[in-house]
Amino acid sequence: MSDIEIRDDRAAGRLEAIGGGEVVGRIEYFVLESPATALVPVHTIVEPAHEGKGIAGSLARELYGIAQREGVVVAPLCPYVVKWAERHPDEAPAADPALQRAAKAWLAAHPGRF
Repeated sequence: MSDIEIRDDRAAGRLEAIGGGEVVGRIEYFVLESPATALVPVHTIVEPAHEGKGIAGSLARELYGIAQREGVVVAPLCPYVVKWAERHPDEAPAADPALQRAAKAWLAAHPGRF
């Protein structure tokens, strides 16, 4: 994993893992503004040739790190990130259920976004 760089493309809503000059994995997310600011991961994707190398876990860890540095929470809708958070409660504090509901409502209101 030492040759993988993780880059946050906030404008595009992607946290990307870059290896060999190409995107080898990503978390697609949006920023929820209300009732509180939260990063909301929707999909985690790793290119098949790069699966099993810890890329998805590194992306999830970095997403929670970004949230911590920005003083916001993560309200995961992505099944992979939900499972990762359950396995790493020390790094991934649980989001308030109201934020989870708000994130689901936002996603339902923007069906073409993801």
